Amino acid sequence: MEKITEQMFLDTAIKAIVTHPEDVSITREISEMGVLLTVDVNKEDIARIIGREGKIANALRLILRAVAYNNNVRATLKISEPIENNTV
Repeated sequence: MEKITEQMFLDTAIKAIVTHPEDVSITREISEMGVLLTVDVNKEDIARIIGREGKIANALRLILRAVAYNNNVRATLKISEPIENNTV
């Protein structure tokens, strides 16, 4: 049976939540503190990822920690704010 990595879990879970799954991008950085997974989504989907009072984001973080623990890794989730392009 194949082990599910933290990045595979996040990719599957977030693409199931958002309305623009083609815009989902996850970067993985390794440091002495563990693994940092940064998620970039379409600006229309940021509220879907965070949820009311951050409940969806907290649930994603909780499950991510469980998946990472199973792989003997410490993982942290960071949700990037979309950059507004203000051209004049």
